[in-house]
Amino acid sequence: MGGWVSHLWWGGDPDSVNQISGLSRRDIHAVQKSWAIASANPVATGTELLKRFFRAYPETKEFFKMIRNLPEDQYGQNHQFKAHVINLMSSISLAVDNLNQPEIVAAMMNKLGESHGKRKIQERHFHDLKGVIVKMFIEVLKLDDKTLGAWGKTVDFWYKHIFEKLGGNETR
Repeated sequence: MGGWVSHLWWGGDPDSVNQISGLSRRDIHAVQKSWAIASANPVATGTELLKRFFRAYPETKEFFKMIRNLPEDQYGQNHQFKAHVINLMSSISLAVDNLNQPEIVAAMMNKLGESHGKRKIQERHFHDLKGVIVKMFIEVLKLDDKTLGAWGKTVDFWYKHIFEKLGGNETR
């Protein structure tokens, strides 16, 4: 009976891994549940994420003309920066919300790769951002190892499809 109830509850085998995303239903649930907390105040969360990113990797601030010469405490007053934060958080939210449709998420990530490739963003910048995200999630959300593992697989899935279209501008 437990197997049957579990199958009904999860809509299938909760541990079955999707061939496209590499995620199980449990992974998707963990990511979506934890993202709901992180995205409760998207502008504040996204601003904090980018501030941490710029502190850890100051050279990446050069990609953001709108704040290149601003002190950190003035980022939130810049409308273009806030618009980018909203776009970032909206993109993550859409990708998280649609993890049950990995083909859609892959197409979304391809588009992100194309747009960031035109700006000469490199794979290493994405890997650097992943490290900042993980550290922030550990500190702020107090995620357990299973949820962190699910996030790791999720970001790896996203990055695979971003990197397909990012272009050959990589120097690791």
